[in-house]
Amino acid sequence: MPSFDVVSEIDMQEVRNAVDQTSREVTNRFDFKDTNSTIELNDKDMTITLESASRDRLIAFRQVLEEKMVKRKISLKSLDFGDMEDAAGGRARMRVSLKAGISSDMAKKINGHIKDMKLKGIQSQTQGDQVRVSGKKRDALQEVIAGLKEADFDLPLQFENFRD
Repeated sequence: MPSFDVVSEIDMQEVRNAVDQTSREVTNRFDFKDTNSTIELNDKDMTITLESASRDRLIAFRQVLEEKMVKRKISLKSLDFGDMEDAAGGRARMRVSLKAGISSDMAKKINGHIKDMKLKGIQSQTQGDQVRVSGKKRDALQEVIAGLKEADFDLPLQFENFRD
């Protein structure tokens, strides 16, 4: 029976590359001169911390990070930008959380969306942080993939392990 898995993953190496490129660009750009802007990636809790001299520099810093993420083919849906906080010395700080994996609530939404498509012979079930979709016909599975791509789940979805 043909099947595939719906997952939400982030390539951490690409995230590291994007953070490094952002750091390099900010140190070389004239508008960031003497702002002492920093960016840190914490692999353990999957967060990025941006810090700069002022709120407007922090907004520009965020734009640079977004551009680098898009160039590295990391969906902006996987970034959860926190609020701007005041840091010591009149500086501004922002934490960015990386979202990976499908939560149980999101899996229920995905399963519900698949059921609402009312395709014959299609079943979906949650397996940990992924959703396994199986069906009798390959064409029906491809319709499910197309339907999930059209739906906005506020989470980057990938489709893996397509098997006949």
